[in-house]
Amino acid sequence: MAFQQEPLPFDPGALEPHGMSAKTFEFHYGKHHAAYVTNLNNLTKDTELADKSLTEVIKISFQDSAKAGIFNNAAQVWNHTFFWNSLTPTSGGGKPSGAIATKIDSDFGGYDKFVEAFKTAAATQFGSGWAWLVLENGALKVTKTPNAENPLVHSQVPLLTLDVWEHAYYIDYQNRRPDFIQNYLDQLVNWDFANQNLAAA
Repeated sequence: MAFQQEPLPFDPGALEPHGMSAKTFEFHYGKHHAAYVTNLNNLTKDTELADKSLTEVIKISFQDSAKAGIFNNAAQVWNHTFFWNSLTPTSGGGKPSGAIATKIDSDFGGYDKFVEAFKTAAATQFGSGWAWLVLENGALKVTKTPNAENPLVHSQVPLLTLDVWEHAYYIDYQNRRPDFIQNYLDQLVNWDFANQNLAAA
């Protein structure tokens, strides 16, 4: 069965008032994300990976350098779907509530310290990559990964992510990655999604 591109969890124009344009989604979701799905299906067609789940393909291919192309496309399909769900057009960003807020206070020493760690990770990821809030050995941690790499291959539970590939922000922010990061934290973070992932962990 072919891998599918999951629909966006909101209208492509829904984040316009919050610093991400419909044109960004036209290219980022409509072209970049879609291309990873097409590539993955082409690379896995008629192979033993074609009937595996997306997470299985990611974990199997990460361990095999001969399958680097499969890993890059599979992980990017997963990463983008996770990223779209890390965004929300309603009551996004700012301080969280619920279990994730309590855990941030206990593991980082407060929301402001989490913000500082996340901004640093996202801003200092050289070139293309991702910033993540993850659960590792029962504790919250901010991490960053290059290119398509993600926490699934490091035995971490991803709770939130920010895409810092240039195509994620260039239409709206040009070279101002720090402004893109700040806007994500202020207006777009889907803390309900993070709470759901924390509860499921």
